[in-house]
Amino acid sequence: MSSNQLLLKFALRYPIWIVGTVVLGFSGALFNGVSIMLIIPVVLGLLGQEVNFKGAPPILQQMLSSFSGSGELQLFVMMGLVLLAILLKNVTGYISSLVSGHLSRSLVSDIRQEGFRLLLDVDIDFFVKTKVGDLLNRLGNEVNSTAIAIRTAIQLLITSITILVFVALLISISWKLTLASTVLLFLVSLANSYFVKRSKQFGKNLSDQSREYSVALLEMLNGMRLIKATGNEQQEYQKLETLMRAREYADFQSQANSAVIGPINEMAGIITVLAIVLLGRFFFSTELASLSTILLTYLLILFRLLPFMAQLNSGRSAFANSAPNVAIVTDFLRRDNKPFMQKGQIPYAGLTEAIRFENISFSYPGHDRQVLDQVDLCLPKGTTLALVGASGAGKSTIAELLPRFYDPTQGRITIDDRDLRDYDL
Repeated sequence: MSSNQLLLKFALRYPIWIVGTVVLGFSGALFNGVSIMLIIPVVLGLLGQEVNFKGAPPILQQMLSSFSGSGELQLFVMMGLVLLAILLKNVTGYISSLVSGHLSRSLVSDIRQEGFRLLLDVDIDFFVKTKVGDLLNRLGNEVNSTAIAIRTAIQLLITSITILVFVALLISISWKLTLASTVLLFLVSLANSYFVKRSKQFGKNLSDQSREYSVALLEMLNGMRLIKATGNEQQEYQKLETLMRAREYADFQSQANSAVIGPINEMAGIITVLAIVLLGRFFFSTELASLSTILLTYLLILFRLLPFMAQLNSGRSAFANSAPNVAIVTDFLRRDNKPFMQKGQIPYAGLTEAIRFENISFSYPGHDRQVLDQVDLCLPKGTTLALVGASGAGKSTIAELLPRFYDPTQGRITIDDRDLRDYDL
């Protein structure tokens, strides 16, 4: 399962919330676009300027033709519509933030619960081979970064919807200017793609450094008695300081890469606006009377679009930066690469006769050396058995086989002549 498939798997549990996020995002963008398209005619009217839409795009003429009455009345009606559209945009934006926030928290909660369930279900051999600090880092830092990725993905969806609505409005005003704008903004996106790619690399480096630091810190805390007994405080301090500095530098690289996207987008936006002004004089040279109104309306919509483009590019960078963390969580939640004890179906009702180890052989997973070799034991009910032998002889291993921490590689253990693996754990 890929990282995106993991996010999609959890997201599909909340179809209503996803649809609500999309609808609210589209509604907010629509109200935003309507208010922007009408605000220039209102401002020009308030300043006493003539608002001439002769030769203007059909969408502007159609919107204004729906208002009847004298010029003053039409102006106040349009002003009221602008205020209403802005109000509705902010209301839908507020509700959208609550809905997307709830969706994000629900997804993160589901991921954490899935991780807790996996840790309780997985075989004990997984914990033998995996450091506790690594597990804490996955359930803590990595899941938190995955939460950021989820929130970023939701915001990217809303931003993309808003951009599509604005582009549709721009096309309706002038497809020629929009084509030119698209080409210029596409060039900016190509430049941003380079930084997005670097964000993924820096994000992976930051994730690796955070994991090493967390593991080393936990090992130091767990081994404090040994550290003090051997006088290794200074060595441990230097080790942690080195890891901490490496993590800080990785964080700095990630931040520096993300911070450069904003200035690039701002400069590109100014260049785009200036280019549109020059192109607008050329495309609308035959409609000089309505040039100011049409071009100002177009430029205002474009100005409102540029911050969303910057948000989109910054969001892409942030999502790429957290992609390595999502990949780690994805691998952590996989069940096909982890050991799980097979469960039987028979409920255990208690011992009545004896426990028997019949021709038991065992070697730990990943090791060739046999710890037990064809062991036979009988433990009648009510008796006590003492296992005596040197360290490494297999005493603890025999004890671990009975509660099924491991299953024997050969032979079987029976309770009242029934295989231990037949019982429900």
